[in-house]
Amino acid sequence: MRTFISKNIYRLYETLSFFTRLQGVTQGERGWHFKGVYFLLFIFLSFSTFAQEEENIGTEVINIVKPYTPTISDAFKVKETPVLNDSVNTPKKKVQYQIFSVPVASTFTPAKGKAATVEKVKPVKLYDNYATLGFGNYTTILGELYSNFQISRTDNAGFFFRHNSSQGEIDGVRLENKYYNTQLDGNYTSRQRDVSYRLDAGVKHQLFNWYGLNETYDTANDEFINGLDAQQTYFSGNVGGSITVDDSFFEKVSANIRFLSDAYGSSEFNIKAKPEFSFPLTSFTLKVDGDIDYLSGSFEKKYIDVGLGGINYSQLNAGVTPSLVYLNDDLTLSLGVTAMAGLDLENSDTDFYLYPQINASYRLVDEFLIVYGGADGGLTQNSYYDFKEENPYVSPTLFIAPTSQLYNGFGGVKGKVTNSIGYNLRASYGKEDNKALFKSNPDGQSNTSMTEGYGYGNSFQVVYDDVNTLSVFGELKVDVSETFSLGVNAEFLSYTTDAQQEAWNLPELKATLFSNFSITEKIYGGASLFYVGERQDNFVKAGIFGTNINRIETLDAYLDANVHLGYRVNERLAIFAKGSNLLSDNYERWLNYPVQGIQGLLGATYKFDW
Repeated sequence: MRTFISKNIYRLYETLSFFTRLQGVTQGERGWHFKGVYFLLFIFLSFSTFAQEEENIGTEVINIVKPYTPTISDAFKVKETPVLNDSVNTPKKKVQYQIFSVPVASTFTPAKGKAATVEKVKPVKLYDNYATLGFGNYTTILGELYSNFQISRTDNAGFFFRHNSSQGEIDGVRLENKYYNTQLDGNYTSRQRDVSYRLDAGVKHQLFNWYGLNETYDTANDEFINGLDAQQTYFSGNVGGSITVDDSFFEKVSANIRFLSDAYGSSEFNIKAKPEFSFPLTSFTLKVDGDIDYLSGSFEKKYIDVGLGGINYSQLNAGVTPSLVYLNDDLTLSLGVTAMAGLDLENSDTDFYLYPQINASYRLVDEFLIVYGGADGGLTQNSYYDFKEENPYVSPTLFIAPTSQLYNGFGGVKGKVTNSIGYNLRASYGKEDNKALFKSNPDGQSNTSMTEGYGYGNSFQVVYDDVNTLSVFGELKVDVSETFSLGVNAEFLSYTTDAQQEAWNLPELKATLFSNFSITEKIYGGASLFYVGERQDNFVKAGIFGTNINRIETLDAYLDANVHLGYRVNERLAIFAKGSNLLSDNYERWLNYPVQGIQGLLGATYKFDW
């Protein structure tokens, strides 16, 4: 019995497995087959249970295998509109709209649109060259010629020629008083991708006369006056250049070589070189500037001849200036120091100097109020060239020495009152050792001076003294409109000397008033007014048996008014007129040196391209 049941159960199992492995049967058909199989299985199990009550047939394990049937669970979509937990919920009001259409009769016919025309402004034609020629009273001639040549996209060259001369003819002056001033400069510039360099060269020729005889010669006869040769000529030349490097710690280096000679055998040779370095740091920029200045020259004679020959000088100044520079939107700060070595090669003497280099400015109210201040100093290399540029009536018998400005402390405010009004107020106090001062030479001091045209008290020497200077400066600029601007500045100065009686030929007050205007597109002009306060000089008259006149002379203050007007005939040609010293004041710029009276000049400027 047990064997029978076991066999039948086994056959039933195989049948069930067969149905579960059916392929190609639809799902509905397969369901009916499974239902029948489950029914037969129930009958056999019931029969088997019944048979076990009669006989113990034992147990047997049967493993039924069914293929895995995967199912897909339902997806739950996240709500796009979040629920707002608001304590106040205002219900929306239902709004109903009603439109009442009313027909409107219109006879308006719009015109076709027309594009507005924009008036084109004719671009200003820029010319590479211009020539100026003018003539005035006192047989004055003014000539200028400037030309620029574009060699390539990055290179260009140019030159500038200028001549200004006058035959003098100053009222009351008995000596020849004409002057010539002629110069020619050339340059070559190249701007490459990372490097730019420039070469400069020039020559200058100047002619002046020592016509400033004192009143003791007013009664001298014409033969004596005509026999004086008071003419001096200067000839100078220079060669120099600079190299600028972009995106490099080495920023720039400039150098210049200059030579000067005169009609009395004087000569001077000057070499200058200034390298500049910059090292960007985290918050600051480290700048290092170098300065090398070599000067050598000689004069054939001394003003007072004591049999020791002429004057030779040779000096070398070398130094370095490291500084830390900080910049932000409102604050600009530079902290540095200059270390200089001054070598007197002629006398084998060496001195060392330290100077402050401090500058700071801060914007308190944007561009309207800026405060600034600092302290600086330096070693200035005086030269024969610089002295004759400031005062062409110096004698060729000068002692040349450098000036040490120990410090110059300054502070002030500047800015704008409005967008058209700017101002600058500054006060400073400084101390200079060995400051150069122009002083009149004594008259008739020795046989050497009396044999030269500059030896009659009509030339100037240079004396040195320690001078403290207090300065108060103010400036105001007003742009009234695009066609009219006005400016005024004034400076008050106070000097304290050590050895000299006065700060010779230095004024205590200087002021300037200037203006530029355009009356029409073709008519333009400008005006300026200069005021220079009183100055002091020393008049010394020596006789055969010693000095018999020694007094301090006070030079009167003077006011110099100047006006110029121009008319543009076309884009190339313009004519102009200039008037100088319009107050007709023959004031003395230097002791016994009156200037020309009212001066007029009429000329034209022509622009062109080659």
